[in-house]
Amino acid sequence: MTHLFRLSIASFVGYLLGNLPSAGIVTRLAGDGHDLTVEGTGNPGAMNAALVLGNRWGAVVSAADIAKGAAAAALGRRIAGSDGANAAATAAVIGHCHPIGRRGGKGVATSIGQVIGTVPAYLPLDAAVAFGTTKLPWFRSRTRAGTHAGSVVWVAATTLWWRRRWPNPGGGEPTWLLPTGAAVSSAVIARRFAAEAARVEASTETGGPDEEAAA
Repeated sequence: MTHLFRLSIASFVGYLLGNLPSAGIVTRLAGDGHDLTVEGTGNPGAMNAALVLGNRWGAVVSAADIAKGAAAAALGRRIAGSDGANAAATAAVIGHCHPIGRRGGKGVATSIGQVIGTVPAYLPLDAAVAFGTTKLPWFRSRTRAGTHAGSVVWVAATTLWWRRRWPNPGGGEPTWLLPTGAAVSSAVIARRFAAEAARVEASTETGGPDEEAAA
């Protein structure tokens, strides 16, 4: 079995994991007949789950989405080593954002799982950059700004990890697929945020939720 074929299998497995409707499953467990795709901001993600179902259920959705990215990396590593971990985790983010037959989420939590599974040493910096950016007062959507800032630093940091061969305990060998996966996931997430912002802008014209709530 060639390495490319193993990478393809890892990517397919990751995409299937990303397709798992974690928000929908948690919503059914919560009961009361809620539907996150039509209630609140309409986004099937942790923040909307917290808005519609309460903070406890929102945390469960977030944990489940993070687990999808981390599990994809772990399975990908078993299939095709470090490259497989990066390919599978990236595919999980894509699967979460663009699932088959339903509306996807924004992929932020799943990308956190990708970080945990591919370059865990970077996680504290990722959290610090995203949190720090959300505290700046001049952004209309601080969540979106924090996510984009974190993505830029994520790609830059993983590029350094790869080029300088920094130690990557728990994440495997830092190959070129490490920054490539970070870049692809960041681009997919950015497109989902842009799509949601356009949808929310149209919605606010008719009295719907604002962009910061939808983030």
